[in-house]
Amino acid sequence: MSYQSNHGRQSVSNANSESFQNNFSSSEQANNDVIDLLPIFKYLWARRWSIVSFTGLAVVLAVLIVSQMEPVYKATTSLQISSKEAQVVSVEELYGIDNSDEYLNTQFELIKSRTVAERVVQELNLVNHREFDPAQKPEPLFNWRSFVLNWLVSDEVMNNSSLMESEDVSLSNGFGLWKDQILIDIAGAPEALTESEVFERVVSAFMKRVSVTPVKKSQLVNISVEMADPHTAALAANKIAESYINTKLEASIAASTEATGWMNQRLAELKVKLSKAEEALQAFKKEKGLIDLDGIVTVSANELSELNRKLVTAKAERAEAESQYIQVRDTKPQGWEALASIPAVLSHPVIQTFIAEEAKAQAKVAELSERYGSRHPSMKAAQKELESAQAGLKLKVEQIVAGIEKKYQIARANEKALAGAVWSNKSQIKKVASNEFELTQLKREVESNQALYNTFLTRIKETNATSDMQLDVTATIVDKALKPLEPIKPKKKLIVVLAAILAMLLIVTLFIVLKALNNTFKTSREVESKLNLSVLGVLPLVKVKKAFSEDLVELYHKNEDRSYIESVNTLRTSVMLTSLKHDYKKIMVTSSIPGEGKTTTSTNLAFAISNMEKTLLIEADMRRPNLAKKLRIGVGVAGLANVLSGVSELEEAIYTVDNLDVLPAGNVPPNPLELLMNNRFTELLASLEQKYERIIIDTPPVNAVSDALVLAGTVDKVVYVIKGDATPVDTVVKGVGQLLQNNAPLKGVVLNQVNIKKAQKEGYYHEGYYDYYGYNK
Repeated sequence: MSYQSNHGRQSVSNANSESFQNNFSSSEQANNDVIDLLPIFKYLWARRWSIVSFTGLAVVLAVLIVSQMEPVYKATTSLQISSKEAQVVSVEELYGIDNSDEYLNTQFELIKSRTVAERVVQELNLVNHREFDPAQKPEPLFNWRSFVLNWLVSDEVMNNSSLMESEDVSLSNGFGLWKDQILIDIAGAPEALTESEVFERVVSAFMKRVSVTPVKKSQLVNISVEMADPHTAALAANKIAESYINTKLEASIAASTEATGWMNQRLAELKVKLSKAEEALQAFKKEKGLIDLDGIVTVSANELSELNRKLVTAKAERAEAESQYIQVRDTKPQGWEALASIPAVLSHPVIQTFIAEEAKAQAKVAELSERYGSRHPSMKAAQKELESAQAGLKLKVEQIVAGIEKKYQIARANEKALAGAVWSNKSQIKKVASNEFELTQLKREVESNQALYNTFLTRIKETNATSDMQLDVTATIVDKALKPLEPIKPKKKLIVVLAAILAMLLIVTLFIVLKALNNTFKTSREVESKLNLSVLGVLPLVKVKKAFSEDLVELYHKNEDRSYIESVNTLRTSVMLTSLKHDYKKIMVTSSIPGEGKTTTSTNLAFAISNMEKTLLIEADMRRPNLAKKLRIGVGVAGLANVLSGVSELEEAIYTVDNLDVLPAGNVPPNPLELLMNNRFTELLASLEQKYERIIIDTPPVNAVSDALVLAGTVDKVVYVIKGDATPVDTVVKGVGQLLQNNAPLKGVVLNQVNIKKAQKEGYYHEGYYDYYGYNK
């Protein structure tokens, strides 16, 4: 069959390829939507010892780390914070004491304040305590400074600190010295701290160990301190409570003293200010000769208010009249008919009557015009009646327009007169109002200063009289902290258990991720589900040394590996059974890429079929021929290329190995694809088909060259070889798609080189493999 005939079927094959791609996409989508947990469980179960080992190692490390952790103890003091309420109400306002949640929260923060912490650190001398003094702390399990200086910095630099300053340094080791100097600067001993810096660091570290926890629905609060020294923890908790109480008392006394002094000073200032305000008021009255302005101001204000009210009304009337006037003025040039339609005219009650009469007359004229002519007496009477109604309407419209214009002129004059009266009244009372404003301002100043002076005087008297009843926060220690007997952390058992759980989750997640990233075919079920092609057989991986790799093509012939032979027999049975309904004489074996074992598969399959039928094996891979060498026929012997090019006869190129006839590739031609596309190859297959019951054709990989695509159109059946757990799915899909695109009779897949033991360890099982059910044990 020529290449042109294959190309003629291209439109039909495109539909097959598109259908395959759609089926593959649908299969992938279905696999992504549905998660089958059983394969995942089998996969993890096969790695159970790795999971157990990793988890055990994590547990051992966790135990070692936990054993090095120093136990921490927690001492707690109970404190009651309450307010002793006095009987004098004004004192509460003076000191701002409140029992609200905001106040209690403020007290909690005061307990944790830096001031209280500094007092505790000083009184307990925590600067020299082993937990806060760096010199007394034990060495860590891993000292990164020592590691950097001992292992990453060269001994030459460590022993000779002046080497970096030397000018006799070559360019080759300059970078190394520069690197060592940077590491020394990073990992070198830190600079010595001053006493104040050490104290501040200790205070900060101590504050992190203090916690304040309020007891719900009560005035109790628990003060806790966490330290590795249980005795010091109890002392520190009690000392925090005492320091807080003392701090509050000192602050209360200082605030009371400061408030009293400030109030006395402020009272003297207010007395002077009050005297000056009174003197200014009297001087103003004397200067203006004022006795009482209330009556005059009241009369003038009432009169002005009435005039303003009338003026507002006049402005509204003028605005309304002006609006109607503007409508009339703008519409007047258009005639009386347009004037009759404006709202100012149309809203007049009399005009509606005239409009109705006109409409009635018009209707009558319209009605008579349908029955009579224009000279009919009835029609003439109706026309005169209509003209009379229109004349009356016009006259009435003109009268209303004249009334609107007159109304506007009257409204303007009225508004102008009222505005003048208001202005005159304002001028008369302006002088009185000015004196009243200044007098009122002076009176207000005297009254405010008098009220403020009286308030401060009353507060001072109350404070002096109730100095023993001042409202103050009282804090009482309810339960002192005792030396704790059991540490609160670390929770060693919990840490070990969590480490085991996290380690197990980590290793399981890692295995699942690796499984998801392995985008290859591992089982026959995956092949069938993803490619929608049946698996004809599963061939196991046969491990041989590289020097003996050529013997793989004769495994079946030499009967050396029982498992492999039975797997090939299973493949032969599948191939023969599929040929019962259809006579598949010419069978092509191909793969996606080189190295998948298609030559080994096709050769051993041919040996198996030759035991039952007269079989010919054709090596159609004329680009990289190796079958003659592997079967020990000879190097450089005549073959398919020689026959197609006419150099050799067919009988000279066929060799018999046991019961199998072999037609090797022969000499490598410069144009193998052209030889396969030639009609001579089609005629050759036709003649061989008469002599043999079965013809097995070994072709080049589909994705490597296009030879297999050309040969696919000349055979009855295509068997596709996939290397298990090696060839990517996308590569296989591409190769299968190309075959279907060329309308190749692809009938099944062979999963080759499957490591059965490894697959079973990983939880994969191959039903198509002969020894799956244990018959070969």
